[in-house]
Amino acid sequence: MRWLLVIVAAVFEIGWVIGLKHAETAGQWLMTAVCILVSFYLLIVSGRKLPIGTAYAVFAGLGTAGTVVSGMLFFQEPVNGLQLLFISILLFGVMGLKLAEDRAEKENS
Repeated sequence: MRWLLVIVAAVFEIGWVIGLKHAETAGQWLMTAVCILVSFYLLIVSGRKLPIGTAYAVFAGLGTAGTVVSGMLFFQEPVNGLQLLFISILLFGVMGLKLAEDRAEKENS
């Protein structure tokens, strides 16, 4: 359940990062602010029960990858093979951190 909160927090992070670039009206800026508040609130709540370093790495990694991919898909930002390669490496690194944490928890219990 806590990891789901981290994933949802990352989705809201994608929303506020896109909002920082594209918001023009007061309503859009308000939605950007709401996304900021929700993303950090969910990260804080999940971080109370999860290892904060791993939780933050997952949050930041998913947010970064999601923001880049959203820019490519929805805002016609250029697609670069190297970008896709390094986003893949980033996501594999995040998954590796999560798997390493799961393994450490099993060994400690």
